[in-house]
Amino acid sequence: MVTAHVDSTPAPRSPLAAASAAVAKGVSAVPPTALLLLGVISVQVGAAVAKHLFAQVGASGAVTLRLVLAALVLVVVWRPSLRMPARTWVVVGGFGVVLGAMNLLIYQAIERIPLGAAVTIEFLGPLSVAVLGSRRWVDGLWAVLAGVGVLLLARADGGLSFAGVAFALGAAACWAAYILLSAAVGGRTSGGGGLALAMVVGSLVVLPFGIGEAGAELVDPTVLLIGLGVALLSSVVPYSLELEALRRIPSRTFGVLMSLGPAAAALAGLVLLGERLNWVQWGAVACVVAASIGATRSARR
Repeated sequence: MVTAHVDSTPAPRSPLAAASAAVAKGVSAVPPTALLLLGVISVQVGAAVAKHLFAQVGASGAVTLRLVLAALVLVVVWRPSLRMPARTWVVVGGFGVVLGAMNLLIYQAIERIPLGAAVTIEFLGPLSVAVLGSRRWVDGLWAVLAGVGVLLLARADGGLSFAGVAFALGAAACWAAYILLSAAVGGRTSGGGGLALAMVVGSLVVLPFGIGEAGAELVDPTVLLIGLGVALLSSVVPYSLELEALRRIPSRTFGVLMSLGPAAAALAGLVLLGERLNWVQWGAVACVVAASIGATRSARR
């Protein structure tokens, strides 16, 4: 009998694979709370950078660049399979439509009102899901506190654009639907394949608006480069950091830290865009953040 010699020496890894492994090892060494805070900051910094694009491609053009480029990155990373049952495609498609509408609406909002104000109003979406899913009386108090915050924000001196507030409320409704549909997508798909396909659908939803507003400006090399940065900061990086953090901390802690989003948005608007909120508006942001943290901590699951 002839025995074949088996080389046990591992095959050399490509430079890209080695770099990816090094990045993954480095990320795993960072505390999960720090990862989440970095993710929260990354999203809002991405939104602030995107607002700088509005003068050249408009809000619709900026959100189109973000979703299209993020979809390309996620498809390359996850390589999703197109072989899915029809019902799964319906869920993924609905998720993508909501994803596209949510981003389109919030970008329309931050074109008209400060970033911190828009994100604070948008946070009514996940807060509503948390409160409406509970029958505890204390969660009603959190809802009232959030409502007071939004009223203060809307009625503060130097009042906000009605259209901007309306767009932010529309984004909040989409965010609530996004949360509910994401659970359905997660139950029917594995890994990030469902998210990648949904991002493609969302890109197709916003693409006509982006082309209609920006036209050929969307393929300008400088605009594409900035758009890629927005896609990485607003989608790819925070999704990756959140995924790693969720492996190591309870979901309740995750929710509490994510509740800092409005405050992070207000700070990003102040530092990167020069958008100053008055003390009443800062108080409104604090009300919504406190309500979100309270609702998350008191949730039974």
